[in-house]
Amino acid sequence: MINSENKVGLKIALSSVFVFMLLVSCGDTPEKLNDLGEDRPDLESRSAKIMEVEGLKFKDLNRNNSLDVYEDWRLSPEERSADLVSKLSLEQKAGLMLISTTLMENDAGRGPSEKPITSGFSESDQVSEMNFFTKKPLAAPMMSSAGTAKDVKQFYKRHFILRANTAIDTLAKWSNRLQELCEDGEFGIPATIASNPRNHISTDASIGLSMGRTAFTAFPGELGLAAMRDFDLVREFADISRQEWRAVGLNKGYMYMADLATEPRWQRIEGTFGEDADLAANMMKAIVLGFQGDSLGAGSVALTTKHFPGGGSGEGGQDPHFDWGKKGIYPGGMFDRNLIPFRAAIDAGTSAIMPYYSLPSGTAYEEVGFAFNKEILQDVLRGRLGFKGIINSDTGPIEMMPWGVENLSIQERYKKALEAGINLFSGQADPGLLIDTLQKFPELMPLVDASVHKILIEKFQLGIFENPYVKVSAAKNIVGKDYSKKKAEEALRKSIVWLRNTEDVLPLKATTKVYFETYMQDREGASSNLFTSKKNSWDVTFVETPEEADVVLLWLIPKGPSLFQSKGEPLHVDLSRNGIDVDYVNTISAKKPTILAINYTNPWAINEVYQEDSKHIQGVLATFGTTPEAVLDIVTGKFTPSGKMPFTTPISDEAAQNQKSDVPGYMEGPTYGLFKFDEGMTF
Repeated sequence: MINSENKVGLKIALSSVFVFMLLVSCGDTPEKLNDLGEDRPDLESRSAKIMEVEGLKFKDLNRNNSLDVYEDWRLSPEERSADLVSKLSLEQKAGLMLISTTLMENDAGRGPSEKPITSGFSESDQVSEMNFFTKKPLAAPMMSSAGTAKDVKQFYKRHFILRANTAIDTLAKWSNRLQELCEDGEFGIPATIASNPRNHISTDASIGLSMGRTAFTAFPGELGLAAMRDFDLVREFADISRQEWRAVGLNKGYMYMADLATEPRWQRIEGTFGEDADLAANMMKAIVLGFQGDSLGAGSVALTTKHFPGGGSGEGGQDPHFDWGKKGIYPGGMFDRNLIPFRAAIDAGTSAIMPYYSLPSGTAYEEVGFAFNKEILQDVLRGRLGFKGIINSDTGPIEMMPWGVENLSIQERYKKALEAGINLFSGQADPGLLIDTLQKFPELMPLVDASVHKILIEKFQLGIFENPYVKVSAAKNIVGKDYSKKKAEEALRKSIVWLRNTEDVLPLKATTKVYFETYMQDREGASSNLFTSKKNSWDVTFVETPEEADVVLLWLIPKGPSLFQSKGEPLHVDLSRNGIDVDYVNTISAKKPTILAINYTNPWAINEVYQEDSKHIQGVLATFGTTPEAVLDIVTGKFTPSGKMPFTTPISDEAAQNQKSDVPGYMEGPTYGLFKFDEGMTF
């Protein structure tokens, strides 16, 4: 029987052994970088003293008037991290292993007792998360968060997820204030500030998925990037986004999804790169290299690739945020196919991997959530795929989505997750329960030290120990600069797929009278917009009724039920159950020759409004988050279409109900699809 005093002694001994091994592995005498010319960082400090040693400048982050190993930027991140791990208390280590939502002043959803840090920002500085098409605020699920000052000072936390959508200068000022707060701590450990995607046009924007309409340069949605089939432009998109993020202080991305879109009913397909493993792999490679560079450095945004080992084959298309969607199923025996995009991300150097909530059903693996699944994380992720970075849990598997371990106590869940390989826990606001776990199970301390070692290495690689601050005036110039907007405009057009042109209606001839309507139905009623342009740059005439038109251009924006409002009802992909009045569409298209554009967030079945022998619908386009102007450039011939479908669309909702969840549409058989994967025409 181990008493409490012996437990503490054992904990210290095990921790010391780990640190000793780290230092030995780094070398008895740390080697300093030989070439100091271009490697000297620009130091910036708010409270830590800048000291000079051997003619070089360093930050005295722990204020002891001497140069500690972890403060010496000439040393490797591994050596610096090992030194800092040896100095930290159990409570400080626990704080470093948590990442949770942080709130800015006036954030929606903050309770009265939660005190965020402020810098005198007014409510007018806040920009709510917005749907790009309706311009309405988005619903958000409940998120666990403490006040930011309390997080930093009392809980020793240094990882935060920023979900606020504000003006650029407000973001930059806020991140500087947070870094000041962190620098003022005992060891001056800087903050890692993470976000979900901010640079896309999206209809499925909600907390944890995508930020929707923001002040950042707007590119197509993820499916649209995949539809371009231009991996150089994808990497440039990622590089532009990287510059904009670092300009405002964001240094970590909770993105992108390497999941395969093999289950057409899944509500998170919009965030994927389609159903094909090789296409997704090429996309992940370009994305990681664009955000991180060839290696993680001072200008990088560190990515957390998700959701390992793939969340796109859930039972019934349901999502494991909920008990009714917790099973990942593989009726086609294609579990390994899901790993291909993750291998590409790992080979490109992704800094972190996020396992999903699902549990594997009907496989040889233990039926517990992937955050608790040692075989999946150690044998597959670490072993087969060779991943050496941070394993970051998704938000809330310990208390909210503990699938397969519901009968374990909180401390036992932490223990199982640590033993499985989790390094960083997302969604836990208070480290108290983790601290209790480590005090109860001191034999876990080597795993804790190894985790903190990895976590700190990332911070050292990002250069934020030397300078975590941003220049507010520069941020406003970097975000949305003309070159970035030009590349985004190109991408928005290259993402559009031209699928049908039965009477050579496309491209539209000059002087054609066009009735252009964007149709969608939000959850509060109908929303239909007639396109008008004061500055008509197309050689067509826009009219106000279908009766006046030579051609009707109808852009449908289907929208399925919100993920976070799910009640477990069956999911469907036909238009009539996803916000489209098919009678209205059929009435309009019967009046005049019609070009039908459909915005795909899922592989919608459009047989209710279009059949291959349709006489009135003479052209069909697919969009994946773009603009009316981009659509018009395609249909008028100002821009040559080149996009290809990132997935197969089922011939009907019935076909989608009968497919195998882990099998891509193009492998379901010749009668499954209407529009095939990789299909796309050009002029």
